[in-house]
Amino acid sequence: MNILKIFKYLEKKVNKPIPLEVKLVNKLPLTKEELIVKGSLNLSNSKITSLPDNLKVEGSLNLSNSKITSLPDNLKVEGYLDLNNTKITSLPDNLGVEGSLYLSNTKITSLPGNLKVNRDLYLSNTEITSLPGNLIVNRDLDLHNSKITSIPNNLVISGHLYIKDTPISRKYTKQQIRQMIEEKGGYVKGQIFS
Repeated sequence: MNILKIFKYLEKKVNKPIPLEVKLVNKLPLTKEELIVKGSLNLSNSKITSLPDNLKVEGSLNLSNSKITSLPDNLKVEGYLDLNNTKITSLPDNLGVEGSLYLSNTKITSLPGNLKVNRDLYLSNTEITSLPGNLIVNRDLDLHNSKITSIPNNLVISGHLYIKDTPISRKYTKQQIRQMIEEKGGYVKGQIFS
């Protein structure tokens, strides 16, 4: 489907114009289309189930309470990405999010390896049982009321860790959790709430 048709469809769903710039980048022998949304894109509570590949949002992308089930390849979001209350079960390996990543109340079961979140990562009330190794969260990591059962190698949290009402918090004290993280090559700079 033509990119412009996709965005005309999106505009009808949200009942307002979407600032859009279609940039064609010619690379021989192929032509690649990169879709850029100038500013933020709010598709919350919409019936959208998918987005086009190579989408870049120069602001935030709000897909909360939408029908979205998967994210496209090469999605880049310069603000936050809100996927709260969606049916998302996994994220693409090449996802780029500069702000916070909201995944609370989703069906997420795994995260891509070497994920780096430049702000907060919210995974409360999810089915996730483990985190990828080398996960870096530059602010807070919220895992409360999730099914998390293990600590990955090299977990780095520059803010606080919220891990209340999880299998780990029922089994270990805050100090034991901090010690496990450090023994696996990681750290939590802030407090641990369990």
